[in-house]
Amino acid sequence: METTNTQHTTEVIPADKEKIKQIIKVAVILGIVTALEFAVAFLMPHDMHTIKVAIFIGMTIVKAGYIVGEFMHLSHEVKSLLWSIILPMVFILWLIVAMLYEGNSVLESNMGY
Repeated sequence: METTNTQHTTEVIPADKEKIKQIIKVAVILGIVTALEFAVAFLMPHDMHTIKVAIFIGMTIVKAGYIVGEFMHLSHEVKSLLWSIILPMVFILWLIVAMLYEGNSVLESNMGY
């Protein structure tokens, strides 16, 4: 029985400088948004809780949209696919807000406020 020793060589491809620039750009933008979130968390007074939560929700949606757009390549797709994802999400968010509002109304009516 004869054994053969085969060696596999891999070719090293030079780094694509445009891809590296894009990765650094994405990291910097996400880092800035995260730094702003920390600034809001630690610098805004606690008595502005409602505004703080609204700012956090807004920045979270911006960051999530950017992550989905870049890492899931959604920003490079056709606009009809983009709208078929965004439009149902808007309706779901509207449904959540409407249910919270209605639930609060029912709770207040049952508590006798």
